Amino acid sequence: MGLGSFLKNVGEKLFGGGETPEEQAKKVRDHVAKYGFDVSGLTFTVANDKVTISGEAKDWEQKSKIYVAAGNVEGIDGVTDNMTVKAAPVQTAAPAQVAQPKYHTVESGDTLSKIAKEVYGDVNAYNRIFEANRPMLSDPDKIYPGQVLVIPQ
Repeated sequence: MGLGSFLKNVGEKLFGGGETPEEQAKKVRDHVAKYGFDVSGLTFTVANDKVTISGEAKDWEQKSKIYVAAGNVEGIDGVTDNMTVKAAPVQTAAPAQVAQPKYHTVESGDTLSKIAKEVYGDVNAYNRIFEANRPMLSDPDKIYPGQVLVIPQ
């Protein structure tokens, strides 16, 4: 749970102006759902240019991608993550540690290769970042300053 900052003036343009907070929340929810994420157990609210997402996400991967998709919207400058994740089936062995996702805000001049070099020490690892951000990214060359990306472990 926590509040993440996003750049308000970048991202996908969903709002035309004059929408109520409820209409904005529906647009953000629909935007996230268009990527194929299961939002059936989630509630989206918008107040003061911030989105709050509450409820139960399908898994950790979707949780992090839903968070990023909701924040990469023009006019939104923060996302409060109140999501939980559905419990995994009971295991007899010790549970594996779940790595918390890391995020990277794209700066001017960044490429996925440059970010991969900084994070992994290998420019050719850019595809890990690209795949972790699908379906929000359709092309590894189409990132923009201010966009927030999921950085897989």
